[in-house]
This record gives sequence, structure tokens and C-alpha cells, in this order.
Amino acid sequence: MQTTEDVPRAMVPANIGAADKIAFGLTFRQLAILGGVGLAGFGLYRTYGQALPPMVWLILGLPIAAATVVIALGRRDGLPLDVWLKHAFVLTRTPRTLAPGQPRATSVAAVAAKPVLPAPLRSPVTAISPAGVLTSEGGNRVVIACGTTNIHLRTGVEQAGLLDGFGRFLNSLTGPAQLVVSAHRHDLTGYAQAIADNAPRLPHPALEQAADDYATFLLELDASRDPLRRQVLVVVSGERAADTATRALSGLGVETIALDGPAVTAALAAAVDPFAPPVPGPRAVPGIPITLRST
Repeated sequence: MQTTEDVPRAMVPANIGAADKIAFGLTFRQLAILGGVGLAGFGLYRTYGQALPPMVWLILGLPIAAATVVIALGRRDGLPLDVWLKHAFVLTRTPRTLAPGQPRATSVAAVAAKPVLPAPLRSPVTAISPAGVLTSEGGNRVVIACGTTNIHLRTGVEQAGLLDGFGRFLNSLTGPAQLVVSAHRHDLTGYAQAIADNAPRLPHPALEQAADDYATFLLELDASRDPLRRQVLVVVSGERAADTATRALSGLGVETIALDGPAVTAALAAAVDPFAPPVPGPRAVPGIPITLRST
């Protein structure tokens, strides 16, 4: 019988990217915001202090000081508030619609007469080979599609083995890697159609009726809800790292496969718009001429 002592525990920091505290429990960023605003206010008071009574300076300074403290110490959506505000400002200045291509010069009259053209989409991925090696930021990356394994259904010894194996995989990495877990809209109509097509071949009318009911249930579920499927991708640097990662993850009982060019292109397209219906058939790799025509 498995006891509490048999369950392995791995100590993981809550935030491995947390900034160091410099003084008074504050980070360098927080000290810079508070100190910068404080020095600016002190310099302004030293220069123009005689122009207004001290009470007026106090009334004007309290809201500014309160806003500075909130911005320096506050957080929202897991980000420091000043970083969140910076992203919000950049978002308001960024075009909502992006498309591949280069920006075109237009006159002021043309812009006033026509809708605003989409801004050019600048992806960090500059090339994708037919084998699936993508070039990003001057380096080669390989994308590996992974399955999952349920660690909670294992015994304590098996859980310890899985944790040790995953730790060996992380320690074997010689370059940057990324684990991407995302949810995508899952279309159930194909499953329902396959069940309905095979229902007449069942040996008993009751089984056929049950299959038809199940196909109808899948269609109703697809129409009334948003079924999701989980996608797990591992992005590593270089083909050798991809082979090592595939062997290490396969040893944990996880199904792995390195994606080829069309599969990588489809994964990037799904990352841009995860709730768009998938395009039937493989996607063409950018820069590779299409030589086949589907009929």
C-alpha cells in the first residue's frame, strides 16, 4: 500500500526569474522608480519652492507619490505594474491587423480615402526546411510533438523514476529549450461522421442505434460547446539536441515525434490563430514550390 512517505516531492522555486532584492525588500527596478521620482520632485521643489506655499506643494505631491508607489510595488496579471502599463501603451500603438509582406508608402490623401492597410507581420522565424528545421534569431530549432503521461496513477517508486528521468532530460540540454502547452479548438465532426459511416456494419441493430446516438451526441457537443485538445511541443536547438530529447522523453513513456516542415508550418499557423478550423491536408512550407495538386 502506498503511503504519504512513498510519494516523491520535488522542490521547485515559485518564480525562478524573480528579481533580487537590493535594499528595504525592494528590487533595483522598484528603487529606481521611487528614487527617480523622489529626486525629480526634490529638485523641482528646490528650484521652484518659493513660487508656491508648502501646503500646495504637499497637495500636489501626494497624488504623484501615491501613483509612484502603486506603479513601483503593484502587480497585475503576474507582471510588475510598470511593465504591464508599458505593454498596454505599446498595444494601443500597435496595429490590430498584421499580414505578411512589406510596408507600402501611401500618401495622406490615400490613407484618408481608404481603410488602413494591415501592418507587416514580422515573424522571428525566417525559414523552415522541408525536414522541419526552422531558423529563428540566427539559430536552428527543431519542434517535437509530445504526448502526456499521468504521474498521479503511478506508484511512489514509479513517480520518483519519472521525476529523475525528467531531471536527466533537463540536465542534458546544452542550449535553450522551450516547453509549449496550448489548447486548440477540437473539431468532433470527423469522429461523428466516421461513427455514422461504420454504424451500418455493426452486427446488431441495438449496436447500430447506439452508434447513431453517439454520433448525434458528438455533433450536439461540437455545436453547443467548444471542445479543446491539448498540444504539447518541445522546441530545442539543433538536430542533435532533438535526438537526445526524443530518446529521453520516450524513456518516460511519452510519445514523441519530430515535426517535419508541413507540420511545423501548421503548428505555427495554429499558434497565431488557435481557434481557427484546421486546414485539411498538409500545409506548404514557405519558400518551397508546390508541385502537387489535390483533386
